Amino acid sequence: MMTRRQLFGRAALGLGTAALANVLGPDLLANGQAPGTHFAPKAKRVIYLFMSGGPSHHDLWDYKPKMREMFGKDLPGHVRDGQRITGMTSRQKTLPVCPSKYTFTKHENNDRGLWVSELLPHTAKVAKELAVVYSTFTEAINHDPAITYIQTGSQIPGRPSLGAWLSYGLGRVNENLPGYVVMHARSKFPEQSLFGRLWGTGFMPSDHQGVLLRSEGDAVLYLKNPAGVSSKDRRAQLDTLAALNQQQYEEFADPEILARIKQHELAYRMQTSVPELMDLSVESDATFELYGEEARQAGSFAACCLNARRLAERGVRNIQIFHRGWDAHGGLPREHESQCKDIDQGCYALIKDLKQRGMLDETLVVWGGEFGRTSYCQGKLTKDNYGRDHHPRCFTTWMAGGGIKPGITYGQTDDYAYNIADADGNAIKPTKDKWTPGTMHIHDLNATILNQLGIDHRKLTYRYQGRDFRLTDVHGHVIKDLVT
Repeated sequence: MMTRRQLFGRAALGLGTAALANVLGPDLLANGQAPGTHFAPKAKRVIYLFMSGGPSHHDLWDYKPKMREMFGKDLPGHVRDGQRITGMTSRQKTLPVCPSKYTFTKHENNDRGLWVSELLPHTAKVAKELAVVYSTFTEAINHDPAITYIQTGSQIPGRPSLGAWLSYGLGRVNENLPGYVVMHARSKFPEQSLFGRLWGTGFMPSDHQGVLLRSEGDAVLYLKNPAGVSSKDRRAQLDTLAALNQQQYEEFADPEILARIKQHELAYRMQTSVPELMDLSVESDATFELYGEEARQAGSFAACCLNARRLAERGVRNIQIFHRGWDAHGGLPREHESQCKDIDQGCYALIKDLKQRGMLDETLVVWGGEFGRTSYCQGKLTKDNYGRDHHPRCFTTWMAGGGIKPGITYGQTDDYAYNIADADGNAIKPTKDKWTPGTMHIHDLNATILNQLGIDHRKLTYRYQGRDFRLTDVHGHVIKDLVT
């Protein structure tokens, strides 16, 4: 019961895929190529560890010893080269070069070695599993547009999120859990609000949106039956509601009505599956030793990582953990030390745990934020205390598993980690319009994520208001040097 336009607009992918999935059953989707893929996938799922606020690549990954020789001196004009900066530092008389106060150690991997800050001692242990990209870049210089951009492909709100695109293209494997799950990890510096649009569906049917698992109270709001309502009563209520919605759908042929029916049914099944999922007491002492004692605390980043592994085991395709508080305009050492303590062991444990269970090869793990931090100090500079402003020209992202080459680094920056540099160390200014080797625009990152899940980012489209939209807009390039 669709209009002719709705049938041809959606049958090729998305709703057509979801319908086919219901006919074929989840087992075929789990064991073979999903109907919505364009080629055989390298990964079955993605776990995205998003560091909201912009972690400092200077203090975590991108080791620049030459900056120490320039401590406190004004950043040379040719380095900035006219780049616009935020209003928070535009009135400073100087932009003093600010080297990291932290010690970096070179860890052997399969490539040229990986420098890792002392702030990430646990993550450094899995250096051989990481593909570290120094040359990620974006155009957005402020948080809201930047995080919306990397999550939805547009700086303007209203587009579907990465997870929604994956749900639309691939459907669900486990009919008792959502295909897209979001968690918010606790932080001592929870600046920058997170908006539902970051895991929303935009103009797509709402059944593709991410489901937020809460760390306090009920894991999912309104999932429990009200007092005095039995499971049998709830079933009868949903059957009646589904019949009314079906009548409405037959009259108006609005696919959103079908999405509403599916959401109600999923919520009913989640009444049993979610409490079991969130019960970490069944995990062994060895698991908590791996993830750390903080994993026993609901809402900690480590607990979220452990839940991510449990979700992956149960067939959830897209899992996203947001960790806020990386926006260190002042007091960066104090804030980043706390932030790294939150996330370091969890990142390490997740990769280690997935590998020892034979799941890393089919699970793509992604780590990064919406942009980096400046090589100059915002505010007063001392050797032990400083702040950094927003910096979109280059920042560090890493990936592991899921068909990504392990133990490699990709791209490089200049001596100030201010600009992406070519093979000779000369600063370059890549754009999203034409891919430059050794660089990774955020559209390229999303194209590569989709590629590992068997999706050609140029073909995954959704027609809305007469236009075919896609996650990467009219841009994007799969970074072949990163994939096996």
